[in-house]
Amino acid sequence: MSPRALSPRAAIALGVAVLVLLVGPPRVSAGLADRVGATFELMAAEFVKAFEPVEGLVIAFAGDSLYLDVGGERGVQIGQEYAIFRKGAVFYHPLTEKLLGRYEEILGYAQVRRVEPRFAEAKYVPVAGKPAPRVEDGVRISRARIRIAITPPLDLTRSRADVRRVPYLLATTLERSKRFQVVDPLTIRDAFAAGGMRVEEVLSLPDRAIRHSKNFDVAAWVVPVLLERRGVVYLDVTWISAVTGTALFSRRQALLPATAAEEQRFPWEPAASE
Repeated sequence: MSPRALSPRAAIALGVAVLVLLVGPPRVSAGLADRVGATFELMAAEFVKAFEPVEGLVIAFAGDSLYLDVGGERGVQIGQEYAIFRKGAVFYHPLTEKLLGRYEEILGYAQVRRVEPRFAEAKYVPVAGKPAPRVEDGVRISRARIRIAITPPLDLTRSRADVRRVPYLLATTLERSKRFQVVDPLTIRDAFAAGGMRVEEVLSLPDRAIRHSKNFDVAAWVVPVLLERRGVVYLDVTWISAVTGTALFSRRQALLPATAAEEQRFPWEPAASE
């Protein structure tokens, strides 16, 4: 029996199907995760700068407002979160009796909401059972690495691209800065995949964000979101406080073109030559 001839429409459909199998999905979707990672490389310095170690004093306290003796001249930014502490008794080495330091008590947190050159105003966030702060109590962003978790990306572009690698790319960048300690993205991904957590909850429900933060013992959530505005895709990265469950700051930038991300996929690769 001779094979039946395909109609023109069927032949076109078959040709398109074969072409899709050969070349795969559209280039923009296939490389979207790499573009996100490359774009975040440009944004990461702002996250590091926002959490450089700083130490100062409370100079006034009224209602839920604290005034700190550090300001824009010291690199203070709106959205920063400081621990408020009070120094206590001194302690000594048991053998040499050399003075080693002083005990400290964490009283709460100060979230900066206004910055002047030489001082800053912050919202006071109390810790249950601790006394209210007073003038000359200390405030600081610790020199220790800040432990954070990165949520799976929230893709609002409807691109259907595979962006599962995005948390790993962001984690690598932040870990390399030596300022952050990132919870294993696989552990976080599994927690979300199990259905007990949703990215939208971390973004919009403070109680849920706080509860999930305690589960992983982190100081904050970093939430990457992909948005599209007038044909341009943006990466929006939001920092969610584990103390209040609210967004302290976010950064947004248009994704790098696919060619720029592909030329240098990893920071240790040499730049592409023309």
